[in-house]
Amino acid sequence: MDCKTANEMLPLYFDGELDRATSREFEAHLDECADCRDALIGLDALRSSLRKDAPRYRAPEALRARIQQEMATPVARVRSRMPLPRLALAASWILAFVAGGLTLAAWNHASNPGHEQAQLTRDLFASHWRALAALSPIDVVSTDQHTVKPWFAGKIATAPVVRDFAAQGYALIGGRIDYAGTERVPVLVYRHGKHVIDVFVLPPTAAAAGNELVQSQGYVLERVTVGGQPAAIVSDMDEAELTRFRELLADGVRPGGE
Repeated sequence: MDCKTANEMLPLYFDGELDRATSREFEAHLDECADCRDALIGLDALRSSLRKDAPRYRAPEALRARIQQEMATPVARVRSRMPLPRLALAASWILAFVAGGLTLAAWNHASNPGHEQAQLTRDLFASHWRALAALSPIDVVSTDQHTVKPWFAGKIATAPVVRDFAAQGYALIGGRIDYAGTERVPVLVYRHGKHVIDVFVLPPTAAAAGNELVQSQGYVLERVTVGGQPAAIVSDMDEAELTRFRELLADGVRPGGE
């Protein structure tokens, strides 16, 4: 993939609209192209800036009162006493007022302290679903933890602690590198029966308060800690299966473990 193609795909990738195979091709280009990585980082910085720093305006009370008065006036009376250009102007005020209200609501939502965590949750669900839709959700296929862990070395800043729980019914089947926002993160992939389990090992900045379970379209996400690092489990397991797997992670993966 060349930079011209990558630049055309950048907005689609940023919004999670590329299929898994194309995302992988795009990510492979990012690994080799500093300019495209900078463009992706800049796009994320722009989004963050709009969420945090965009100015917020409130419509003047006089304008609000005038619009409400116009809206309360029967249409027939408006048509009879208002020339067409003035009617069009009033309509434009109403549209601007409604659009402004929607924009303010979006900005207010973005300023909510929990918004970034909500966005991360959506990113993780999307990454899991995108992987399931691909030919394979795994970059390195192996049931050997001593093969999976070294595979991450050199590809990300810190290789995750890896454990296999095949004896307990949760078999390690490999790993991959994915994105949480613009952060490259390791993903440990397990299988339990017909369930594929992704364990996203997140950067310290992604740590969340509490480990509440989030559900979306039949899938669940729960925050955990793996080897002292914040992580998130995403799967379609039921609550009992998820609890058992979470306990195995807590008991079997300790800080400093191999």
